[in-house]
Amino acid sequence: MATSYSTILLEHEQFIREQKLFFVGTAAQDGHVNLSPKGHDAFRILSPNQVAYLDLTGSGNETSAHLTAVNRITFMFMAFEGKPLILRLYGTGRVILPSSPDWEEIAAHFNLYPGYRQIIVSDVEIVKTSCGFSVPYYSYEGERDLLLKWATNQGEEKLIEYRKRKNSESMDGFVTPIGKEFEEQSS
Repeated sequence: MATSYSTILLEHEQFIREQKLFFVGTAAQDGHVNLSPKGHDAFRILSPNQVAYLDLTGSGNETSAHLTAVNRITFMFMAFEGKPLILRLYGTGRVILPSSPDWEEIAAHFNLYPGYRQIIVSDVEIVKTSCGFSVPYYSYEGERDLLLKWATNQGEEKLIEYRKRKNSESMDGFVTPIGKEFEEQSS
């Protein structure tokens, strides 16, 4: 039986901190729904109703584009070990770029991994838990370091070019905040 809460409780916070993987779901008014898995120590609880995650350079930038078009976002955490539980955070989201005025304040909560490109901040409206009885057991073996090594090997100049090519708009043509920043620099 699912239970809803208006804030992240201490037991929710503890559960979230124990998870090694979380999922982010977004959708614009039209086009595709996006669901992204996230690893590394990249998620932070800023308050009982606000969370953030450090977003690393990847092959797409759907979450960022969707939040610009329609700022709905859902996070999902699930227990793969121990007591079963699924926890979802429903809310609104926004993108903080390194050039944003509040970057320094928010970025101070994170270890800035190689290839970071933005921080996604969400104001949480509903916290919902459900049983998770059908989630299988999986054992955590460690983080993959491939993305971090790739970003380090690229260097900042090549990462900027990569973001310009791959992260400026969504697969449905929505311009991302990174894309808008590149457009403004070109003007």
